[in-house]
Amino acid sequence: MKTIMDKTIKGTILDIGGGGEGIIGRIYQSQVIAIDNRQEELDEAPEGFTKLLMDACDLKFEDSSFDNVSLFYTLMYIDKNKHNKVIKEAYRVLKKRGELYIWDTNINEANPFLVELNIDIGDSIVNTTYGVYKENAFQDKDYYKSICEELGFYLIAESLDNDQFYMHFKK
Repeated sequence: MKTIMDKTIKGTILDIGGGGEGIIGRIYQSQVIAIDNRQEELDEAPEGFTKLLMDACDLKFEDSSFDNVSLFYTLMYIDKNKHNKVIKEAYRVLKKRGELYIWDTNINEANPFLVELNIDIGDSIVNTTYGVYKENAFQDKDYYKSICEELGFYLIAESLDNDQFYMHFKK
């Protein structure tokens, strides 16, 4: 699956789950503070942006700290019982009229579930596979859309392509 990432986000970005390939950090560099709850993922990420070890359910930032929050294929790795808390924390740290960006995939079951991506980040292509193996893995665009809207976000844009989805919300 080819994903084209245009550089369109303005202002500061909190990238939740931004370790590993560090896609958002690669594109937006100094605009990004990437957090991940696994040090090895942060160590694997390329240089050029700030990386912090942190739990997305307990963000150590002041209210209204960021212009944007991104979740790039992150929610699939977070336990379902924590999704509300993560998105609620994203809402808290966003400035007034801040924006939330979610890229992820529809999953029916994960025994295991794998998605292969070719991500065009402008100056290069990143080829990667994301995968999970867990019970109760079902997720889809409407599941996250519902959570976000219940927590106060309103949808600006959305797309679905071969089970890969993108949603853009405003606070």
